[in-house]
Amino acid sequence: MLPKQFILETDFKTIILSDIHLGTKGSKAKEVVRFLKQYKCENLILNGDIIDGWQLKKSGSWKRKHTRVFNRILKMIDGNSTKVFYLRGNHDDFLDQILPLEIGRLSILKDMVYESHGRRYFITHGDVFDNITTNLRWIAYLGDIGYTFLLWLNTQVNLYRRKKGLPYFSLSQYVKSKVKSAVTYIDDFEKELCKIAKSKNCDGIICGHIHKAEIRRIEGIDYYNSGDWVETLSALAEDHEGNWQLIYYNELDFSQIDKNKVVKIKEIPINQAKNYY
Repeated sequence: MLPKQFILETDFKTIILSDIHLGTKGSKAKEVVRFLKQYKCENLILNGDIIDGWQLKKSGSWKRKHTRVFNRILKMIDGNSTKVFYLRGNHDDFLDQILPLEIGRLSILKDMVYESHGRRYFITHGDVFDNITTNLRWIAYLGDIGYTFLLWLNTQVNLYRRKKGLPYFSLSQYVKSKVKSAVTYIDDFEKELCKIAKSKNCDGIICGHIHKAEIRRIEGIDYYNSGDWVETLSALAEDHEGNWQLIYYNELDFSQIDKNKVVKIKEIPINQAKNYY
């Protein structure tokens, strides 16, 4: 197993975030801003479902904290010369009306091929390969309602757990891990995306959509999923040597980052950790 703490630079080549779902109650906008204040990067890739247009049409609301996320991103563009790539997801599919669009260092795209250190990665939100989302929109909306309810229930459960001094518990992740159909869907999703990467002569696939952070190798293809900022609060980061890692906001020690650039990371099996070295 990897040690719980090790020296980690806060200056990356590329950082990838997805599924922030701004405009919803579950979105962790304040945490996103705090996270982005800690890191510098040459490229910031926002891989879909950054703004939740579906919820904003229904019961969602846009708040000042949501605007601050974009204020922070603009400061990264102006202050650090960061290039920002915003890829559309299924919840921000309203972007289809303006794609593609490039304004200075900001590009809004459907998907992209990212090349780094001799390797090619196809980056897409992931919903385009989801038949339910693309072909049966009404079922997708029903699923969205169910997930929203699960997040509300999860909040209530964790309020009770905090009062009892118990650690955070992800109800939705637990349900996903126990429901056979969900496990099968995720497995199929990952394999299908890897097939797409192969067809595009890419070495890896980078996605979001299913809210399950992951770094693994599937049939010779590097599969990276950046997770989400509703529950997991995770990001993908590539250092200047081309190594990729997952960073979990809830495991960061911000006081140590400020002093010694030391952070806590999630322990993972050594056979999945080759890119840390």
